[in-house]
Amino acid sequence: MTTLVDLPHGAPARVQAFSPGSEHALALMQLGLVPGTRVTVIRRAPLGDPLEVDVMGARLALRRAVAAEVLVETLVEVVQP
Repeated sequence: MTTLVDLPHGAPARVQAFSPGSEHALALMQLGLVPGTRVTVIRRAPLGDPLEVDVMGARLALRRAVAAEVLVETLVEVVQP
């Protein structure tokens, strides 16, 4: 498992959990980042902080330190011909 910070640009992933002792888990869940939700990193600021993340069609800006608390599983998309 990887974190949201380490997710490559444009790669879809699914939220699995939050880091143990996460201070922001409740706030992130209130924003829609609940386990099982699909997320995609849309872009990063020039210096890497913050990240723009797509969560169910909504765009969120998350600081790297907060995004590092979100554990995700990278999804493999199948392209139909």
